[in-house]
Amino acid sequence: MKNRPPAAAVPRRGCLVLVVGPSGAGKDSILDGARIALAGDASFAFVRREITRPADAAGESHLPVTWDAFRTRALSGLYALAWEAHGNGYGVPAAALHGLAHGRSAIVNVSRGVVASARTRFSHTRIVHVSVPEPILAQRLNERGRESAEEIMHRLERAAAFHVEGGDVLTLVNDGPLARSVASFVAMLRALPANG
Repeated sequence: MKNRPPAAAVPRRGCLVLVVGPSGAGKDSILDGARIALAGDASFAFVRREITRPADAAGESHLPVTWDAFRTRALSGLYALAWEAHGNGYGVPAAALHGLAHGRSAIVNVSRGVVASARTRFSHTRIVHVSVPEPILAQRLNERGRESAEEIMHRLERAAAFHVEGGDVLTLVNDGPLARSVASFVAMLRALPANG
């Protein structure tokens, strides 16, 4: 029997984790908690989106861009994913995903409208659908005070129609203490398989 050289190790690819869910489900809070919990782990990168709103606007920590810059960057291919929603433009910088080829997973909050495109463009994806029962969602939307009663009703209707399906979808029900949801999300991230 001849000695064969050892098979070359297949490099681990990182996973693109798309976090989706209705407004008010707690995505930003869960992402912030996971970012802190995984701060010392270089295998995870939490991507800051570019958004056409001021840096001091309520919500997530993002990179502010003007509409002109957003459109130029989108047309130039500088965004891996881009969409418009609620009067703003959102872009996921392509450069922020370069670590995927080197085994680093990237976690980003996206619109469900870009999930199909992301699945096509990136071979190793997982979608984490953050859901919350309607009464809790209504309470959260009312408490944050950013929307009118009519806008809240519209968001609740959109949430009821919110569906994301597929074998790559993980569901996180955020109906209890934030610490529990963060711990569940971190466990999901740590359990990601290498190379799909």
